[in-house]
Amino acid sequence: MNIGEAQLKTVPYVPWSHPFIERLIGTIRRECLDRLLFWTAIDLEMKLFAFQDFYNKYRTHSALGGQTPVEAPKFKRAALKCYRWQAHCRGLYQTPTAA
Repeated sequence: MNIGEAQLKTVPYVPWSHPFIERLIGTIRRECLDRLLFWTAIDLEMKLFAFQDFYNKYRTHSALGGQTPVEAPKFKRAALKCYRWQAHCRGLYQTPTAA
């Protein structure tokens, strides 16, 4: 971790506390890891970098109107310093939302 980066704490054993990260992990599993064999950590890392390149430069995204992230216009990013936790199901689940 670089100095100055903010840490977002997750709720233990609650995978839905960061739905965007869970969505990304699921996509990486479905579209990459479930289809490839890897033999070493270095082999896995090289294949993940290749998937990252494919995902950002060549794979179209429906949320971006069929464009790739490289082609899509840049949107203003949310400030990570301005968030709050929103409780769901009487506090059983919590999700971060923009403050």
